[in-house]
Amino acid sequence: MQVHYDIEQLPRFRQAVVTIGTFDGVHLGHRQIIEKMKAEAAVTGGETVIITFHPHPRKVVSSEFMGVRLITTIQERITLLRATGIDHLVIVPFTDVFANQSALEYIRDFLVKKFSPHTIIIGFDHRFGRDRLGNYQLMEELAPVYGYRLLEIPKHVLENNSISSTLIRKAILQNDIDTANKLLGHHFFFCGTVVHGDKIGRKLGYPTANLKIEEEDKIIPANGIYAVYAWPSGTEEPFKGMMSIGFRPTVDGKKRVVEVNIFDFNREIYGETLRVAVKKYLRPEWKFDSLDALIEQIGKDKVNSLAVL
Repeated sequence: MQVHYDIEQLPRFRQAVVTIGTFDGVHLGHRQIIEKMKAEAAVTGGETVIITFHPHPRKVVSSEFMGVRLITTIQERITLLRATGIDHLVIVPFTDVFANQSALEYIRDFLVKKFSPHTIIIGFDHRFGRDRLGNYQLMEELAPVYGYRLLEIPKHVLENNSISSTLIRKAILQNDIDTANKLLGHHFFFCGTVVHGDKIGRKLGYPTANLKIEEEDKIIPANGIYAVYAWPSGTEEPFKGMMSIGFRPTVDGKKRVVEVNIFDFNREIYGETLRVAVKKYLRPEWKFDSLDALIEQIGKDKVNSLAVL
C-alpha cells in the first residue's frame, strides 16, 4: 500500500476505484466496503484508493468533537489498512480552506482533478463541501459530466458501521473488551512512549512499563486490569503481559497511569514506543489492605492473563 500525504503530488491512478471516509477502527463493517472496492477493481483492472482526512473533520468544523475519542490514530489506521491489501491511501490535510470549498469544487477540483476516478463508492448520506451542502444526488447528477461511475454503499451497511463505531467506543470505555474486539475483527490496540515512573512495580517484583499516550484524541480503556499482548520496539512477535489502568489506590496514587508488566522480558525500553493489544478485561482496580495482599493478587492476575493469552 502506498501512503500519500501531499495531494499536489499524487500519481496518475489507474482506473481508480475510490471511497472516502475516516475508517476509524477499520472494523468489520469497514472491511465490507474495502472488499467491495477490491472486487470492483478486479473487474476493471483498476487500483483501489481510500481517501481519508487528518485531523478528523469534526475537530475542524464542530465544537462537539472534544467529546469524541478515536478508536485509532492516523498511524494505527495506516497499519490496519495496509493489512487489507488496498493499493493507495491518501491522507488529506483537513483545513478550514478545504472545508469551505463548494460542493462543486469538491467534486470537480478535488475528486475528479486529483484522482480521475473510474468508480466512486460512497454512502447515500455522504455530505461534503461548504455547509455540507453536497450529497449523493449531486454526485449522481455530475457523474455523466465528469465520466465517473457512482456506486452506493447500502444503507444497512452504513447504519451497521455507525452503530459498530459507537458500540466499540462504548465497550472500550466500559471494560467490555470482548465486544469491542468482536466488532473490530481484531484486538483493540494503542501505542505509548515508555516513561520513568516511581518504580513501585519493580519493588513488588513485577516491573512495569509506564506509558505516556501521545495522541490526546485516542480512546483508552476504562480503569482496571487487563490481559494484553505487547510489542516493544524492534520486535516482530508479541510478548504476553498484563496491564493496569487507574490510580493505584493501594499505594495512594495521585494520577491515572497506564502500566504494562511484560512477561519474560527484562530489557530497558525507556523512551521507546510500546504497542499494546488488549485481549481481555480481568478485574476492577481494587484497594488492598497491604502490599502483601496486592502482591498476592498480582500473582493471580498473571496466572489469569496467561490462561487467556
